[in-house]
Amino acid sequence: MSTPAVDPLAEVVSLLRPAAPFSKLVVASAPWAVRRSETGRPFYFVVLEGSCQLTIDSPARSDTITLHQGDFALIPAARSFATSSLDRDPPREGESVTTPIAPMPGGARVGDPDGAVDVRMLVGHCVFESPDAALLVPLLPQWLHVRGERRLATLVELVGDESRSDRPAREIVMARLLEVLLIEALRSSARTMAAPGLVRGLADPKLAMALRRMHERPAQPWTMGQLAQEAAMSRSAFFGRFHRAVGIAPMEYLLAWRMALARQMLRQGTLAMAEIAEHVGYSSVSTFGVAFTRHVGMPPGRYAKDAAGTTP
Repeated sequence: MSTPAVDPLAEVVSLLRPAAPFSKLVVASAPWAVRRSETGRPFYFVVLEGSCQLTIDSPARSDTITLHQGDFALIPAARSFATSSLDRDPPREGESVTTPIAPMPGGARVGDPDGAVDVRMLVGHCVFESPDAALLVPLLPQWLHVRGERRLATLVELVGDESRSDRPAREIVMARLLEVLLIEALRSSARTMAAPGLVRGLADPKLAMALRRMHERPAQPWTMGQLAQEAAMSRSAFFGRFHRAVGIAPMEYLLAWRMALARQMLRQGTLAMAEIAEHVGYSSVSTFGVAFTRHVGMPPGRYAKDAAGTTP
């Protein structure tokens, strides 16, 4: 009986434990523009009607994408971004924004309050409930944009219908639907437009083979050559392609995944330190301890003790 294939994205999402408890309805009339600064929180957009532009800032560059009805966009660790109507460019950092924003029940009205509505969307910040979210989020793309996915479109339609209703337990249903929408967006990797990250890596059949092997056998003493062989590529071609698609080097990704697994096992508190070290590819507790301390910022013993102290 064959072992089911490991899904790296599902494993990362499972460890992140995403939830979407915060959303608001935004109704806008062109011309309009909004700029926001966040503190590294995951932020999402669900376009229910119409179209708009979204610019995501990063230290290296800014990306602008056009969102249409049925689209979903996620910024796993938003710093600053801007949205606008199609008839103008989203405002840049430092640019003054004068668009009027008025509160309304469940959300906000943007632009001329008497103007024709050109877009309706749900926006909000979700949460990654894992205590190690800050160390796992870098494995995700800087932004994710999903379009043309039938299942996702159905979920968007359900979310839109619920947002317009006044049914009992509306907020609870909305939160659950948004959680499913978030997970569905993260896993629809093959046809997703995304910045470099795990999603783009899995969309490449050759890189996906190497990524799956890392997740299937994290204890194996992988070398660059072995991973390149799994991808049926030369070492140099594999390294360059992996770095461009995933955003970090292959061995750096492997280390991040091993440390994510180690943190999970340390929190569970059911394995000895030597067993944890072996499970994540280290031949001794001391070499594991050095790697863990360098990556996480504290020794594994202290991490386990802190985790035990905060577990109900």
